[in-house]
Amino acid sequence: MHLIVIGGGAAGFFCAVNAARMNTALKVSLVEKTGKLLAKVRISGGGRCNVTHACFSIPDMMKKYPRGGNFVKKAFHEFFTEDTISWFNERSVKLKTEKDGRMFPVTDSSETIINCLLSEAKKYNVGIRTNREVRSLVKTENGWTVQYTDGESEYADFICVACGGYPKENMFGWLKETGHSVEAPVPSLFTFNMPGNAITQLTGVSTEAKARIQGTKLEETGAVLITHWGMSGPAVLKLSARGARELNAVKYQFTALINWCPGYNENSLRETITNLRQSNPSQKIINGNVFDVPRRLWEFLITESDIHADLRWADLSTGKLNALIKNLSAHELKVQGKTTFREEFVTAGGIRLPEVNAATMESRIAQGLYFAGEILDVDGVTGGFNFQHAWTSGWIAAKSISARSLSAK
Repeated sequence: MHLIVIGGGAAGFFCAVNAARMNTALKVSLVEKTGKLLAKVRISGGGRCNVTHACFSIPDMMKKYPRGGNFVKKAFHEFFTEDTISWFNERSVKLKTEKDGRMFPVTDSSETIINCLLSEAKKYNVGIRTNREVRSLVKTENGWTVQYTDGESEYADFICVACGGYPKENMFGWLKETGHSVEAPVPSLFTFNMPGNAITQLTGVSTEAKARIQGTKLEETGAVLITHWGMSGPAVLKLSARGARELNAVKYQFTALINWCPGYNENSLRETITNLRQSNPSQKIINGNVFDVPRRLWEFLITESDIHADLRWADLSTGKLNALIKNLSAHELKVQGKTTFREEFVTAGGIRLPEVNAATMESRIAQGLYFAGEILDVDGVTGGFNFQHAWTSGWIAAKSISARSLSAK
């Protein structure tokens, strides 16, 4: 029997190598439309590959998926974080946990993960063909005919679609022809553009902060990185994922409110500054940073509050005090657009989840058709969650296909 996996990324490879391992009599072919295999794996985490996240509670983990939380909750009962760690460990790839929970190979190189998957593919005779783009999938009486853009076609008993997310809805046409419907894709995991904003002069400054979107309930705490175009960092990327559809609806024109002192609110800031004015009245405000705000940022916020560099706490007027508190706790920054990392783009949207069985990854519409990875309407925040969904869905599809092919003998 023959399985064709469409897509040479993390989910596709994990499906292919596990299906071939679970049933060595199953012919497994993997086709990739580009000339690159495991492209996102290679560049993820700055070339280190953020394999998964050290979260071992399914209820906690499902909250990391703005779309698809209930779907992955079911899937994670089949294959979860500890299974990912064990799978790679059994193949001599050890993972380490960083303080923010992200997990990387101890080698700090994505090539370790790539070589492991390529080695498994070779070991279990997975046929790999690059520059092979699918034009259509045609259901036959007992299986599928895969038609390629070069005019060739071949038969498969099973298909697993793991081609990643598409940025435009019209690119899903060949899948809609199988009877499936799609949640329209919008970008996720993007940075905030602030053209012309003076804060971009602080390029390279990174600090813990609480970021929220004015007029919404969207809020994230974490590192915020100031860039020459605006803002990035884990808190901003998570915020963009949570608000992918809302921010798309306003064409990425909104106000971000940043609390540069996430351990304080407006009231506690006022109390602390009042104490400073009483205990250190002669101290220059520019030297009175007790809030663990990076110095360049502190000086910038003082200037933004119209406070002169030589001003002392004792001379701080009520108006300037209020301005400083506002800029520390709810600094208003106009966002006018986004920047998406083209190679690492993640989309919110994809094959609608009610049409797929989370326990098998098989289509509820067309027998023998399976899905894995980002082609589904599942996406996680930054931190290894999208890869965990790739491993989980790929493994479940492989297990289901292997069991089906063995029972059909």
